[in-house]
Amino acid sequence: QVQLVESGGGLVQPGGSLRLSCAASGFTFSNYKMYWVRQAPGKGLEWVSEITTGGGTTSYADSVKGRFTISRDDVKNTLYLQMNSLKSEDTAVYYCVKSWEYWGKGTLVTVSS
Repeated sequence: QVQLVESGGGLVQPGGSLRLSCAASGFTFSNYKMYWVRQAPGKGLEWVSEITTGGGTTSYADSVKGRFTISRDDVKNTLYLQMNSLKSEDTAVYYCVKSWEYWGKGTLVTVSS
């Protein structure tokens, strides 16, 4: 069965960096476009970024453009999100998503001094 397991979240100060990982299993990872989605406390879901198969094309929400970088390793079946220059408004649970059907349980990122 499809499994998506996020890791790498935690508490970081404003201006800091974190790298999120999503370990995928149960499907042919390299064949699928993948997404990162986040949900801030008390708010709705927000699409953050996506990456096509082979990593050829990436897209970002305006709120994270220039600060976040999505990437994938099709040998390790892992999706990444490098987050730099973090702001308090980036505080959220971050989810790895396949096909808008399968979601991981998420990893919490808290940006606070």
